[in-house]
Amino acid sequence: MSDDSDAEKTEDASPRKIEKAREEGDVPRSRELATFTVLMTAGACLWAFGGMLVGRLATSLKSGLTLDREQIFNPNILLERILNDIVSVMLACLPIAGAVMLIALISPMLIGGWLFSAKAFMPNFGKLNPIKGIGNMFSKNALVELLKAIIKTIVIGVVAWIVVSGQKEAMLGLAVEPLNESSAHVGDMIGRSFLFITGALGVIALIDGPYQLWHWKDKLKMTRQEMIQESKESDGNPQIKGKIRQMQREMARGRMMQNVPTADVIVTNPTHYAVALKYADGKGAPRVVAKGVDDVAAKIREMGAENKVPMLEAPALARALFKHTEIDEEIPEKLYSAVAEVLAYVYQLRAYKKGEGDYPDRPTRLKVPAEMDPLNPASQQRPAPDNGATE
Repeated sequence: MSDDSDAEKTEDASPRKIEKAREEGDVPRSRELATFTVLMTAGACLWAFGGMLVGRLATSLKSGLTLDREQIFNPNILLERILNDIVSVMLACLPIAGAVMLIALISPMLIGGWLFSAKAFMPNFGKLNPIKGIGNMFSKNALVELLKAIIKTIVIGVVAWIVVSGQKEAMLGLAVEPLNESSAHVGDMIGRSFLFITGALGVIALIDGPYQLWHWKDKLKMTRQEMIQESKESDGNPQIKGKIRQMQREMARGRMMQNVPTADVIVTNPTHYAVALKYADGKGAPRVVAKGVDDVAAKIREMGAENKVPMLEAPALARALFKHTEIDEEIPEKLYSAVAEVLAYVYQLRAYKKGEGDYPDRPTRLKVPAEMDPLNPASQQRPAPDNGATE
């Protein structure tokens, strides 16, 4: 990629690109921070347990250099003593080794987090390209690593010289101390020196950690064209999405139309709106099982006529039901009274068809609150047109 193209990478990486980078094993890592935490833990443990460790080592060394006649002529006793000395040394090293292993597992959480990627284990022959390798040797990142190595060498060298110089007299005094005291003193000096020298790495780690995080984010930056292309790939082709939405609407309409034959009544506008209602005794308020305008309303009326579903012309009620109720949802409480009159008319009409009563009067004064009609709230209290009911 050219320098001009790189200069155009002004957009932060998208979540999709970050996730793709993690899948490939590309996460921010700071070797200096990981090294510092592990070595600092080892130094602290050495300082805390150094005396005990040196004492155990001295005892094991003394035991290994001491042989009696029975051990010489009995290999089993000698082997048992050697095994005991080995176990003693391992137990003395266990706190330090355990703490170092634990910190080594936890340190990746400081930056980048734990990550296992199978793609990172796959061979990449592109890395064997010598031209690319030479280019990497003179890259900005290589210069930064060289600068870090120089600074690290200088800082650690200066701190080591100060620490060792400060303990010169103590080291000379070890020659006149008893063995037990000198052993503990040596362990304390080694731990103290290691801790201070390793602590010098903290300065570099505090700089390297934020730098590696910034470098990783900068490396994943995208151009505007890449952002647009990714957005297209994520969102999909607009034409395909439109076709999918159309198919979803058609499927939803098909499911809705299947409910029309089960409706108790269809309230119409008479030609613009159509809302199919169903009431099940003991299961709450009446529900809207289908609704539509224009062509969908015409299809609802057509299916209702084919299945002999009663239809009632009530413009205000039809508009209110369509506006304020969704499919398979109970009607609003403010429309209970009007819908109750409609259902009462339908039940009386069914009874008449069975010869169990007189032909009912069509409801003409349905009480629809003015605020429920989205079209003309001022006209809601006027009687609905008496255009009759059909079956």
